[in-house]
Amino acid sequence: MDQNRPGVSPLRELRNVRALDEHRFVFDAMLSGWADQQSSRGLSERTIGSRERVVRSFEEFAGRYPWEWSPGDLEDYTTRVMSRTHPAARSTIRGYHSIIRLFCDYLTDPRYQWSVDCEERFGTTPQQVCHEWNTLAHLLGYEGRAQRRALTYDELETFFSAADQRVEVILRRGRKGALAALRDSQIFKTIYAYGLRRAEAVRLDVADLRPNGAAPRFGRFGAVEVRWGKGAHGSGPRRRSVLTLPELDWITEGLAQWIDQARPRFTTESTGPLWLTERGTRVSLRYIDLRFAQIRDEAGLPGELSVHALRHTYVTNLIEWGYAEKFVQDQVGHAYASTTAIYTSVGDDFKNRMISQALSRIYGGNHADGSHT
Repeated sequence: MDQNRPGVSPLRELRNVRALDEHRFVFDAMLSGWADQQSSRGLSERTIGSRERVVRSFEEFAGRYPWEWSPGDLEDYTTRVMSRTHPAARSTIRGYHSIIRLFCDYLTDPRYQWSVDCEERFGTTPQQVCHEWNTLAHLLGYEGRAQRRALTYDELETFFSAADQRVEVILRRGRKGALAALRDSQIFKTIYAYGLRRAEAVRLDVADLRPNGAAPRFGRFGAVEVRWGKGAHGSGPRRRSVLTLPELDWITEGLAQWIDQARPRFTTESTGPLWLTERGTRVSLRYIDLRFAQIRDEAGLPGELSVHALRHTYVTNLIEWGYAEKFVQDQVGHAYASTTAIYTSVGDDFKNRMISQALSRIYGGNHADGSHT
């Protein structure tokens, strides 16, 4: 490759090559060059691969190659994915638009000379088919399913009681599985007590439980070091420390019971994965989902609740307890305060306390009932 032209397209090296299917050859070269560009930016292979699949899907739908695409192709594609039997979510469609926009930006960037190559070979050039009038704007703060919500205090207590009762029932019946049931109960309590994502909880090691010099009363469980937090799209994991809170200090007793008494029944190693199976491997995300659903159903709780609802509940409770939004944002590892805000669904008790305080502040005394003169 010509070192004096760092942005030159891959086809500059192959000017005399004539493939049997020239259109497909050029399209594949475009994708290969785009992959190299993204790799140079440090994006993961998984991200690069998922983007390529979207572009190939769009090309297949349009029935034309990138140098023939028009804005109408994008609009037709959007209409199709929105009108399927199971329509794509708005956030998914926005993701498709972003990927196609990025690919077109790459093709139309003069530093890569794709326009020159396509003009020479096909007599037409790529264009940007995504613009402000045919792509989804981010108008809403939250576009997830409305069913997703935090658990109420009663639901949370009911769920944890059902998880604990499974241990007792198994022991009474003299059946195997009591230790696994104890582990499951403790996993869900830990997810809630530290506002963890499922993957973050599953990948915890014993060494990730740390003391906090500012809160020695919690001993070795003053904080959890999350090493596999969710990073920005295409980047690596984001690390953070989640502090144990006074309102949730009961978690330290459960963790001590698991590590000191139950976990040694699964392995003789004092280090390594925190949550082990009977075979000595980490519990899986699928197992977490299935076990949560089983306990939820046994407790008679709504089917709309998922493991992630425990994280929603954690954020909601911290806001209700008066923690600063920045502190909550740091605890749960959100890059933006707006992300934390969409997790918050404060309960009626909290809102009633707020309105009572406002009434007392304005009208003086306890006059929320309007009986003052």
